[in-house]
Amino acid sequence: MTAAAISAEHAAFPQGALAQSWLARTDRALKTALQLEVGAPPQLAEAMRYAGLVGGKRIRPFLVYASGYALGVDPRTLDAAACAVELVHAYSLVHDDLPAMDNDDFRRGRPTTHRAFGEANAILAGDALHTLAFAQLAKSGLPSDVRIRMVEVLADALGAVGMAGGQAIDLALTGKDATLNILRDMHTRKTGALIRAATRMGCCAARPTSDPQAQAMDRYAKALGLAFQVWDDVLDVTGDLASLGKDPGSDLAANKATFVRLLGLAEARTEAKRLCDEALAALTGFDQRAEPLRSLAHYVIQRDH
Repeated sequence: MTAAAISAEHAAFPQGALAQSWLARTDRALKTALQLEVGAPPQLAEAMRYAGLVGGKRIRPFLVYASGYALGVDPRTLDAAACAVELVHAYSLVHDDLPAMDNDDFRRGRPTTHRAFGEANAILAGDALHTLAFAQLAKSGLPSDVRIRMVEVLADALGAVGMAGGQAIDLALTGKDATLNILRDMHTRKTGALIRAATRMGCCAARPTSDPQAQAMDRYAKALGLAFQVWDDVLDVTGDLASLGKDPGSDLAANKATFVRLLGLAEARTEAKRLCDEALAALTGFDQRAEPLRSLAHYVIQRDH
C-alpha cells in the first residue's frame, strides 16, 4: 500500500496486543528507573518524573521493540534500551522548551517543565534524565558487547553530529531562508537521529549494524524521522492547543525554518507522504513481523498531535 492509499484504520497509534505489551513494558521500566527515592533531592526527582512519566506517544521505545521483533529478538532484552531512549527523548523536550531554545509554555497539554519547576530545575532535570538513560544501559545485564554497541549508538545520536548539532543548526537558521536540503539535514539530526538510534538499538541485540537487514531498517528509520518532522510542521499550522498539547503556530511565530514555510502546506503534506512511501519501501524484504513498523509509518503522517 502506498501512502496515498492510507486508510482510516492507520490514523491511530498501533493498538494491537503486541504494541500494547511493548508500551506497558516501557511504562514499567520508566517507573522503576524514576523511583529515585534514595539520594536524589525531592524537587529534582519530582521534576524528572513530571517530564518522563506523563503523556507521550512512546514512539521511540515502540521502535526499539518493533525493530527487534522484526528480527526475532526477545523483548525482555530490549527493556533497558526502550527505557533509555525515552528518557533521552524526555530530556530533549525539557531542554528544547527552555526560553533559550524554543521558549514553549505547554507540552502534552500542561505547563512545560521549566514553567512548573523553574528554569534551573528544568535544566538539572534534563541533565539527570540524560545521564539516567546511559545508566539503564550500563546496568542492563546484557552481554557487554551488546551494551557497548547500544551506548555507542545512543551517544552518536545525541552529540554534535546528531541531535545537539541539529538543534544548533535550527537556532542558527531562525529568521533566515533555508533550502530543502538544509532542512532535511537539520531534521535528520535534530529529530531523525534519535528515531534512527531507537531502531538501531533494537537491531543491536540481533546482529551488527552492517547487516543488510539492519541497513534496510536504518533506511526505514531515516525516512520515518523526516516524515515525522514534516508532519509536525504541518500540525504546527493546522492543529490547536487541545489536540497538540502545546501552542500551535509557535514555529512560524518564532520565524523558524520549517517545511511548511519553505514548501507551503499542500506540498509539505505531499513530502510527508513521499517519505512514508520511502520508509515502507525499505521494508519490502521483511515478512509480517515488520507489520508494526509499517503501521507506525502510516500513523506518523495521519496523527493529529
